[in-house]
Amino acid sequence: MKNYLSDTMTLANRLIKHNLRSMDTIITVVAMPVAMLLMFIYILGGSMQLPGVSHGEYVNYILPAILFMTLATGSAYTALRVFMDKSSGMFDRFKSMPIAKSAVLNGQVVSSVLFLMFSTVIVLLISFLTGFRAQANLGQWLLTFILVIGFAIMVTWLSVPFGLAAKSIDSASAFSYLLLLLLFVSSGFSSVEGMPTPVRVFAEHQPMTTMITAVRQLLAGQNPTADFWQSIVWIIGITLVSFFFSKRLYHQI
Repeated sequence: MKNYLSDTMTLANRLIKHNLRSMDTIITVVAMPVAMLLMFIYILGGSMQLPGVSHGEYVNYILPAILFMTLATGSAYTALRVFMDKSSGMFDRFKSMPIAKSAVLNGQVVSSVLFLMFSTVIVLLISFLTGFRAQANLGQWLLTFILVIGFAIMVTWLSVPFGLAAKSIDSASAFSYLLLLLLFVSSGFSSVEGMPTPVRVFAEHQPMTTMITAVRQLLAGQNPTADFWQSIVWIIGITLVSFFFSKRLYHQI
């Protein structure tokens, strides 16, 4: 057990150092979500008319979607790093070394989740400077962080099989565009009421809307509702399926 944890953290530390040295990663994972937050607040926010949401409260409305966008964008780099390690023969080298075999993928996940949470904290701090104010108590903040961390773990494990199965750099991170599409076809940035009926029905029942609504309710000071528990089910289910396929694909390399 001790060797497993040590091997996992050693491999995770390798990737964390790589992330901190990569300006492209920092710009995309941290700077881009901040830019999106500022764009929606100061450029698009003025033209948004949402029921019961004033212009000054728009940052409160979109913050959950921005947080999830930060995590979804960052997960693309997990798939990219997995693909690079696979295509460069690094995984074959790890398999020949006296280390815990499961530590290879777990190190990828640990480093990704830590980096994603770092970028999420940066975005959250910037949102306070732009006027975000939460009415959540300590318990509701804790549940919010559980959802955010759970989402980070989910999208990270979801990115791993895409990186393992990819045939090129472009295809390795392409899945993140699907996550971003789901974010925009949700209640993240505007009300679903104005969408065409087929799109609205999809938006109301897809997991992103459920998770965004759950975080929005918690930050508004509401107790957990059905959206919170449905979000937990989505996170656990998608994580387990992704974990299974990741392990299966890794052993086939």
